[in-house]
Amino acid sequence: MSKIGKIAISIPEKVKVILSGSSINIEGPLGKKSLNIDLDIFELNINEGKEVLLKPKHNNQSTKRLWGMNRSLLNNAIIGASKGYEKVLELSGVGYRATLKGNILNLQLGFSHDINFKIPDGVKILVEKQTILKISGTDKQQVGKVAAEIKSLRPPEPYKGKGIKEQGQYILRKEGKKK
Repeated sequence: MSKIGKIAISIPEKVKVILSGSSINIEGPLGKKSLNIDLDIFELNINEGKEVLLKPKHNNQSTKRLWGMNRSLLNNAIIGASKGYEKVLELSGVGYRATLKGNILNLQLGFSHDINFKIPDGVKILVEKQTILKISGTDKQQVGKVAAEIKSLRPPEPYKGKGIKEQGQYILRKEGKKK
């Protein structure tokens, strides 16, 4: 049995969950999301618009694997439509800066050239104090992917700690040369 799959998903007041065919449409104050769930494998119960329960029709090994994952995807879509997701990145290093120019994030990361990062649709980036980026959106996967792409442009190095890191991320520091 899946420990995660058993838990019922509570629906906030402003969010509507509608089942149409094999797709689930989720509408909230921040946006809309559509998920496809195989109704041959799972049974979906929406109780008076207050909670959603996902149960497998057959109890075998392959459905157990998919049960928790589908429940998590549905829960993430409901949270994204109501609250949204946010990641905060910090730029640390001399001369490291970020500026927004329309739909393009301009990053100065100590290279001989500036890096222009095109912001995808569905993701908003706010620049605070030139060294703090707030990435927000309704899709958890897309917010994480954009944050990972920006972090990969200049990962934090272990000697001085320069680079792009998430807020609260600990960088294991190394000792430099000894005399």
